Amino acid sequence: MGANKVPGSISRTFEYALLGMLASGFLAVLATRQLDWPSAVLGAAGLLLRALMTSGAVSIQLPPRVTGALALLYLGFFPIDWNYVSGSFLKATIHMVFFLAALKLVTARGGRDFGYLKAIAGLELVAAAVLSIGSSSFLFFVIVFLFFAIVAYTSGEVYRGAASTASLSRAALPAFPRRLGWLSAFLFAGIFLMTAGMFVILPRTARAAMARLGPPRMRLAGFSNSVTLGEIGKLKRNDTPVMHVRSYQNEGFLPVKWRGSVLTEFDGTRWFNPVEAQQLVRVDGGVIALSNAVLGTRQGRNLIYQARLSPIISDTLFFAGNPETIRIDVPFLRYSRGGVFRVPPRFGGRGLNYSVYGFLPDEWAEVRFTTAPLSGSFREQLLQLPELDPRIPKLAEEMTAGAENDVQKARAIESHLRRDYSYTLDLLSTPVADPLAYFLFERKKGHCEYFASSMAVLLRTVGIPSRVITGFQSGSYNPMTGWQVVRASDAHSWVEAWLDGRGWTTFDPTPPDPNATGSETMSRLSMYLDDADQMWQDWVVSYDTDRQIALFTRMRESSRQFRFPSFDNLPGSFGGLGQFLTRWGAALGGIALAFASWMLAGPSIQRWWQHRAHARRVARGQMEPSDATILYERFLRLLEKRGIRKPPWLTPLEFVRVLTSPDLAALAAEATAAYNDLRFGGRAEAAARLTLVIAKIERL
Repeated sequence: MGANKVPGSISRTFEYALLGMLASGFLAVLATRQLDWPSAVLGAAGLLLRALMTSGAVSIQLPPRVTGALALLYLGFFPIDWNYVSGSFLKATIHMVFFLAALKLVTARGGRDFGYLKAIAGLELVAAAVLSIGSSSFLFFVIVFLFFAIVAYTSGEVYRGAASTASLSRAALPAFPRRLGWLSAFLFAGIFLMTAGMFVILPRTARAAMARLGPPRMRLAGFSNSVTLGEIGKLKRNDTPVMHVRSYQNEGFLPVKWRGSVLTEFDGTRWFNPVEAQQLVRVDGGVIALSNAVLGTRQGRNLIYQARLSPIISDTLFFAGNPETIRIDVPFLRYSRGGVFRVPPRFGGRGLNYSVYGFLPDEWAEVRFTTAPLSGSFREQLLQLPELDPRIPKLAEEMTAGAENDVQKARAIESHLRRDYSYTLDLLSTPVADPLAYFLFERKKGHCEYFASSMAVLLRTVGIPSRVITGFQSGSYNPMTGWQVVRASDAHSWVEAWLDGRGWTTFDPTPPDPNATGSETMSRLSMYLDDADQMWQDWVVSYDTDRQIALFTRMRESSRQFRFPSFDNLPGSFGGLGQFLTRWGAALGGIALAFASWMLAGPSIQRWWQHRAHARRVARGQMEPSDATILYERFLRLLEKRGIRKPPWLTPLEFVRVLTSPDLAALAAEATAAYNDLRFGGRAEAAARLTLVIAKIERL
């Protein structure tokens, strides 16, 4: 690729660096988990082919006519993809962009194509910045991208210089230091602007855009009003952080269940809720005060914590115990029976923060006074069952044989499920007609959904109202951040049963996962990654004006505590240094700007001034031997514009002998003779002869 005169090491360095830019941009987008498999396959295939072509393992030569035909064919396929394949304009557009990018990767040959590839790499990184809200992996890919970008632009400067046509061996370019200086300034400005845009502007503004443009697949399923058996198991294969929790009481790890959705009806394969009116709870001044019917009926303790939901989570809020006061920045919440709170649709999935003051009851402590009984209709709803395998009621009778009351029956069913069945995350390879019966009598292993569903159904067969709860199990505490991280793999289902005299009581029939303990190295690595994610969230995405003011206030308080000068009196501190900077800051900035400008443009200005002074001396006839060098350099620059360069190891006379054009050789011989007469013979009239040769070359 490129001219055949380009040294192979320069060409390969440039192309590998460009490939690194493209790969890091593609992986940054891929790490957001927002690409579907066609886009991921197209991008990976294009990068792989390009890598093989760069290494010389394969050679693909597509004629321009074929390339244009493929592009036009895909443009014709675009409306078909939009309407019948993807069903989405956004997905179809992504497919088209990745197809054209892969095509350009394979067919790129020259400088213009390389420019297109650089633009594609930059756009990939911009897309990753928009999609990477709350993910510090983007920071890693930006660092890698910048490394390859610097290598690509610097080697590209050498590449362009080496690829330019010339009839002789090349010497060092006189303008190379200046061009490299401009390139360094350009890279610095580009890195600064890209850093500001990708780390400050895009992550903050992407939330609103994604709320409007983001496809439904970007939302974490499993916590809606309908959950099919197997959905929670799919979630548990995902290790993405979905929630961070911090205790205001400095308790560190909170070994609690984070309660989300409550599901009451079962049709054999799916738990769901009937359509019912939801109560709108208004948020006054960012705070909701709730009446807690559980408070006082049992012993327990208070919990005060802050929860931060990931943007990929659903619109459900998750609580430990029973919330009494919620502080959240939304105008209202939707409340449904069972204690489920959801945010309005336009606020869901944007990454919510809320603080909770709640009560965590000890459900097996002594009951202080009995709660009100369930209403008849609600009790009937919690006892409804679909048509069941006849073996299930018999199994319930066997499990509860000898139990004298509802408490003992519920405990017996929970104990049998935990003891007689095993845990696995392996999903069913093929669907079965009755997944619950298959779990209880054939497979006898599964994940939490099957255990919770089985216990709820078995409880209902013996007359105990029950419901299935979906949420998260505890999580893990990160001592580096002080936050408890809850991942999608912590998704969990359990059961709440209504026990007369005790009210709603939690049961968890799922046995422990035998493969839950991972390696210490991977656990520590996940903590470091979570720490980086938290820093990204705290100092980039969520670092708004209010937090800046709070930081400035803490700095002022710290300066007073340690008796540092107050920020308010900075001009009067340090012997007037603040006043000096305030008064002369603009002047110092101007001086710094002028100095930087001179470092970049100074050599060109100096040469222009020397040539102007020399022209005046020539006009006055005041020539000096040193002027011979200036005139001869001007003569060589004119030859360079015509593709002829004088190597530094050739003398002027040797240079004349290697010229192949008779006309140029004659002019060069005349210029060399005039140069020697003026430079070494001190003959001032030789300047006119050399000037005449320069004029002849300019007229060629």
